Amino acid sequence: MKWLAAALAVAVILLQYRVWFSADGVREVERLKGAVATQRADNEQLGERNRQLAAEVRDLKTGMDALEERARSDLGMIARNETFYQVVPARPADANHSPTRTAAAR
Repeated sequence: MKWLAAALAVAVILLQYRVWFSADGVREVERLKGAVATQRADNEQLGERNRQLAAEVRDLKTGMDALEERARSDLGMIARNETFYQVVPARPADANHSPTRTAAAR
């Protein structure tokens, strides 16, 4: 009976060793849980992006407003009877940084 109990104890110890320290053990399970959580977060972000793109496609297919907005922003188009004004910011009039003065100072 002692041999049977000793054999069973050794078997339990070996099985516990495999569970806790082998490549397919508890550490691997925890690593995989982290990878699954990361992938789920990525999937949520991509799902939201897909919903936004689907809404944009619906708007482009059904309405002219979205189509006009896209043409204005992406292609720089203007509608008939519209005037396009482009405002260019003025350059700062800093005398210390003029090209002629810096070239002469060298």
